Amino acid sequence: MHISPQDGIGVVVEGFDAASEEDVQRVRETVYREKIVVLKGQELDPHAFLTLGRRFGRVQEYYEPIYHHPEVKEVFVSSNVSEGERQIGVPKTGKFWHSDYQFMPAPFDLTFIYPQVVPSANRGTYFIDLCQAHRTLPESLKEAAHTATATHSVRRFFKIRPSDVYRPLSEIIDEVDAKTPPVTVPAVLPHRHTGQDILYLSEGFTLSLTDADGRERPGLLRDLLEHTGQLDESFTHPAIHLQGYELGDILVWDNRSMVHRALHTSTPEPAVSFRVTVHDDPETTR
Repeated sequence: MHISPQDGIGVVVEGFDAASEEDVQRVRETVYREKIVVLKGQELDPHAFLTLGRRFGRVQEYYEPIYHHPEVKEVFVSSNVSEGERQIGVPKTGKFWHSDYQFMPAPFDLTFIYPQVVPSANRGTYFIDLCQAHRTLPESLKEAAHTATATHSVRRFFKIRPSDVYRPLSEIIDEVDAKTPPVTVPAVLPHRHTGQDILYLSEGFTLSLTDADGRERPGLLRDLLEHTGQLDESFTHPAIHLQGYELGDILVWDNRSMVHRALHTSTPEPAVSFRVTVHDDPETTR
């Protein structure tokens, strides 16, 4: 197995053997150090993709069934391709900055993305390293962040399901909040595998920040998001990394310390990807 650095964030891995315990352990160690790993030349069906995820830990299926692969429910499907009259998966997922399951009590450790149908242009995923964002904070913002509490929720970007058509919006919001109540955690969290501090905020899921006295601080949230680069709609902020991919690639990243945002093609080209998400130990706390 050969590992080489990318420009910006992450590494490329050639010759990865999904059946090799040694290769799996090297990739696990590498992804926490380098944040993104691109496994080249992979040929896995959905069952084998799930098996790969299980080599790294406990796979978590997505809580909304409309995203499930029809044969392997643990595989999340992002797709704008229909099979006859049936839509498999959900189109245009993740078009906002977020960390997967940030709105849940136990977010994932690792995310695996396996593109199946790749558009010819405008393909890729934007990433920002929140450990690096914390390291580069001005001291005044860093002090404020360390005494702040963040509230995260899925309500702003919950996708309406086919069964929600004609339902009152208030009823849907109440159901969302009942199924996935907002979670409250410190704005700065230690990475449980590396010990690094994470500025654990996202434009998509962080609803609010409060200070040590319980007062809401919308200006602080805005300043911190701006510092990370998540408010830059030009995507030219130096912290933003665009990760490309091609068929045969599997992208693996450190979910807690990275926020990401999908780059969707503006043309009506087919696009399909599979996702598996993993807790790499049996703990259920952040």
